[in-house]
Amino acid sequence: MIVLITGASAGFGAAMARTFVSHGHRAILAARRTERLDELARELGDSALPVTLDVTSRASIEAALNGLPEGWRDIDVLINNAGLALNTKPAHEVPLEDWDTMIATNCQGLVTMTRALLPSMVARSSGLVINLGSVAGHYPYPGGNVYGATKAFVEQFTLNLRADLVGTGVRATNLAPGLCGGTEFSNVRFKGDDAAAAKVYEGTVPLTAEDIANTAYWIATLPPHVNVNSIELMPTCQGFSPFAIKRS
Repeated sequence: MIVLITGASAGFGAAMARTFVSHGHRAILAARRTERLDELARELGDSALPVTLDVTSRASIEAALNGLPEGWRDIDVLINNAGLALNTKPAHEVPLEDWDTMIATNCQGLVTMTRALLPSMVARSSGLVINLGSVAGHYPYPGGNVYGATKAFVEQFTLNLRADLVGTGVRATNLAPGLCGGTEFSNVRFKGDDAAAAKVYEGTVPLTAEDIANTAYWIATLPPHVNVNSIELMPTCQGFSPFAIKRS
């Protein structure tokens, strides 16, 4: 099996690469940070191929895919993992640039990657697209605004892929984690404020990147007639928020 993982330089992506390779599969490691990719590729050996790629650039995606060596082009699994959250301020205070970046990465980048690989999967009557969603795409919370909206897009796009792919043999899954620690997610969201990022996980036992990687691997290795439409994970320390009530 050949799996292409975007955002493979850290977090979920790196954990997924390690998981697939450890089970005897090959992984194309795609991300912007070339040095990080090269380091991971050295760790994983010949079963990993580092590819510098920016999902927000169609030209970058096309160049990366066109440059794949022979023997690496028939991609069985695409994991659209590249994504980010920026800011936790209310909608009327968030810089528009933060919203633009999330939409460009979480939505536009994901669909561009998917459209680039989908025709070859359909032609082979085989393939799987795993899109990294979030519980934020299903349950709103203060400060989630556009991040939550992008993940709702991921969920609905995945379900609509399923509608179009019926009978093709190509599968699609929305993998939606809840609170997950041990990654750069909150550090990026708080723009390098490590103290604020650490506070998110204070006193909790969150999900880990390995939990998400193991879930992705399970989905990818199910029998080919089985499609997991959507799967949602939370740590036991996390639940659902009560309705917000503003009292005078």
